[in-house]
Order: sequence, then structure tokens, then C-alpha cells
Amino acid sequence: MTSERNFIKEKIRRVLLKEFIKKEIERAGFGGMEIRRTPHGTRIVLTVERPGLVIGRKGMTIKKLTADVEEKFHYDNPQIEVGDSENPNVNAQIMAQKLASALERGWHFRRAGHSTVRRIMEGGAKGCMIIISGKLTGQRHRTEKFSKGHIKYCGDTALIWMDRGFAVAKKKLGAIGVKVMIMDANARLPDEVDIRDPDPEEEVELILSLPKEADDGEGTQEDPVESTEDALVEMIMAGEEDDGAKESKKKSVKKDTAKAEKKKKDATKAEKKKKDATKAEKKKKDATKAEKKKKDTTKAEKKKKGTAKKEESKEKTKSRSEKKGKKEDKKEKVIGKAGEETDSQSSDPTDTTKNNSDENLANANEKK
Repeated sequence: MTSERNFIKEKIRRVLLKEFIKKEIERAGFGGMEIRRTPHGTRIVLTVERPGLVIGRKGMTIKKLTADVEEKFHYDNPQIEVGDSENPNVNAQIMAQKLASALERGWHFRRAGHSTVRRIMEGGAKGCMIIISGKLTGQRHRTEKFSKGHIKYCGDTALIWMDRGFAVAKKKLGAIGVKVMIMDANARLPDEVDIRDPDPEEEVELILSLPKEADDGEGTQEDPVESTEDALVEMIMAGEEDDGAKESKKKSVKKDTAKAEKKKKDATKAEKKKKDATKAEKKKKDATKAEKKKKDTTKAEKKKKGTAKKEESKEKTKSRSEKKGKKEDKKEKVIGKAGEETDSQSSDPTDTTKNNSDENLANANEKK
């Protein structure tokens, strides 16, 4: 019982150590921990997404971490080693922490789940499954699953090839649990079998390795051995003949394949030449079209300039004619005024003479 109790205590201590280190290096992306006992002390190997944050400036943070581990968990001479994860998209713990942080930042759980599944499968995993459970959209607890690829739930293959990670997202409504399961890309399932073609040399070795059987009747034990050797020699001779025929056939096949390849290459070259010619013709046509467009644009510009000049000349002529008309009107007005003045001057003396004559007549009549 004492050995069992010690075993349980050691396991509990390792679990507490893992939780402590996960909290301390949460920003660096905790990917896993491995504890090894050595003659010099206890070696703790950490897999992290960003090892620079764990080591710190001049190794200050890692020294502090080792001192805390030695004080709190009473390990003998702990030595912490930090390793970079080669592909963080396939590490279940790192992806679980990323998904939990995305949920805390306000991502919708479906968007976050599908995006993490896509990232995991693009990283080269054979299959993955994500389980999100908690108060996702309202007051009621529920569970959502996102899966893709091949997944094993139990058995030896699940223990060996399935990587599991867990993280917690703390939100206003409550805690949301995130569980990630990833199957390794190099996983070999029991139903995956490779069938090879047998080699003739291996067959001969198998025949030679067969046990020697003695005849029931007359004869010694050497007779079957000699018979098997003769049969092997005949087989080998026949094989050599077959090999010669096969070599001749192979040579003829190689020649035929070489001719076919040459024909294919010639055909591809001709097609390339045709394509190049068509491209050159298209370029020429495009160049001619561009030149025509340029000529048309120049003609249109010339026409616009001509029409503008004509309109300017018409406007000038109109302004000139208007000016001439105004001058003539002024002259006529001046001439009319001068005539009126002359008429008024000429009409005054005639009126005086007439008045005088009338007065004289009136006086004469009075005298009479």
C-alpha cells in the first residue's frame, strides 16, 4: 500500500506542477510538459510556441521559474529545458488555448470553431475534433462539436496517435470549456496494409531454406536434395533464357517509347510554334487597332479644332457687324439732329415776315 500511495502522490505532484507552469507561461503558448528523472536531478522539458518569453532577458524568467518549482514542489535540482514546437497548428493544447482566447475576445463560437478546424487540417493533421461546452449564446448550457477527417475515440490507436488538449474561456455568462483532439499526420491505422510484389531471389532463398524430407521407399536422403538442386538449376537456366527474352523485349519497348516521346515532343513543339504565331498575329492586330484608334482620335481632335475655329470666326464677324451697325446708327442720329437744327433755323425768318405782313394789312384796314 505504501508504494501505491507514493505513486499516487507523485502523480498528483506532477499534475499540480503542470497546472502551475501552464499559468506561469500562459502568454508563451504552453504546448506540453515532460518530466524525466536523471542521476543529476529532475529534467522538465517544456514545448512552447514562443520560447523567448519563457527564457526572458538573460534567462531571468527561467531562473525564477526553476526556483519556484524547487521551493513549492520540492524537486531535487530541477532543470527546465524549453523546446520550440515544430508545428503549433497540430499541437492540441496550443490550439485549445488559442480557441479559448478567441472566445474571450468576443468571437462567435461557430466562427472560432470552424476556423480552428481549418487551421488544424491545413497544418497536416489526419483528423481533428473540437468540443465547446458552456453558456454559448444564452442562459442554457449546451455543447457544440466540430470535426473533420479521421478520428479514433478508444483503443490502442487512440492512445498512441491522438493528441488531446483542454482550456477554459472565462466570460461574463460563465466558463466555457474547450476540448481539442488531433490525430497525428504520421498515424498508421491497423487496416492500412502495404502489399509488395515478391522478388525471385527471395523465392529461391525460401525454397533453399525448406526442410529436407527423406523418401519412404528405397533411396537415401541425398536424392531429394539433388533433385531440388537440379530443379533449381533448371529454373535458373529457364529464368536466364526468360531474362534474355525479357531484355530484348524491354529494349524494343524502350525504343518504341523513345520514338513515341520524340513524336510527342515534336507535336508539342509544333503546337508551341502555332501558339506563338497566333500570339504574334494577335499582337499585330492589336497594334494595328491601336494605331487606327490613335488616327481616329487625332482626326476627331482636328475636326473639333476646325469647328472651334469656325465658331470663333463667326463670332468675330458677328461682333464686327454689330459694331458697324452701332456706328451707323450713331451717325444717322447725329445727321438727323443736325438737319433738325438747320430746319428750325430756316423756318424762323419766314415766320417773322409773314407776321409783319399780316400786321400791316390789319393796320391798313383800320385806317380805312
